[in-house]
Amino acid sequence: MKPYALHLLRHGAPETPGLLLGRTDMAPTADGIAACAAQAKGLAIETLISSDLARCHAAATAIGEAAGLPVTTDPRWRELDFGDWDGQPGSAIDAEALGRFWSDPDANPPPGGEPWSALAARVAAALADLAPCATLVVTHGGTIRAALHRLCGFDQRQLWSFDLPYGVLVSLQVWPDSAQLVAIRP
Repeated sequence: MKPYALHLLRHGAPETPGLLLGRTDMAPTADGIAACAAQAKGLAIETLISSDLARCHAAATAIGEAAGLPVTTDPRWRELDFGDWDGQPGSAIDAEALGRFWSDPDANPPPGGEPWSALAARVAAALADLAPCATLVVTHGGTIRAALHRLCGFDQRQLWSFDLPYGVLVSLQVWPDSAQLVAIRP
């Protein structure tokens, strides 16, 4: 089987930056949507998938209109659920608890939130259901990290060494049993 291209695009900047946004459905800025559309311009894709949250779906809709592709919405591509911390600035969260979370998000999930392993399992299931064709997924930073964990075998420490700003495009070549990280384009 030939490899296929998988592009993972993080949503553009939300209207209120600096918050932990998991399930909170905050709209992106117009500039954030435009940045995502610019990243996707020229990609040869056959399938376009989006998280169901507005900050992803708005960009995916703009990309789909430009490319003449329908958008498939899949909630498995949502960000990690930050539970009680969701929608809060980092400064409003106990620094020690937040530090423990960033050090080991599976052993120290946010109160009422989702452990890393649940996010990883959700993303693994979404990846397993992808058709082997050139695909763009408009998603979230944590979800991209979970996909890289599954596809490339990066451990948690390695995953956090990547800077994945708003609007970043991560491109991979995917085979049935492996993947190669081809580019990270901020």
